[in-house]
Amino acid sequence: MKPSEFKKWRKDRGLTQEQAAKKLGLKKRAIQYYETGKRDGKDFKIPKTTELACYAISLGVEHYRGPQDLESDS
Repeated sequence: MKPSEFKKWRKDRGLTQEQAAKKLGLKKRAIQYYETGKRDGKDFKIPKTTELACYAISLGVEHYRGPQDLESDS
């Protein structure tokens, strides 16, 4: 995910940087790094986990409780 794609994702959902940080479980500063692609003047890549979290939120998944215990269903 490129910084411009991340910013578009946030804006398309009508989220402020602070709201996006809260939804993703991050600090607002991390959101700023993601949107500029820089941290302390160096290139910064958006982690795959954040990209996947954005995708999940886009699908309406707000919470993940882990894989279901199949043995408990028997």
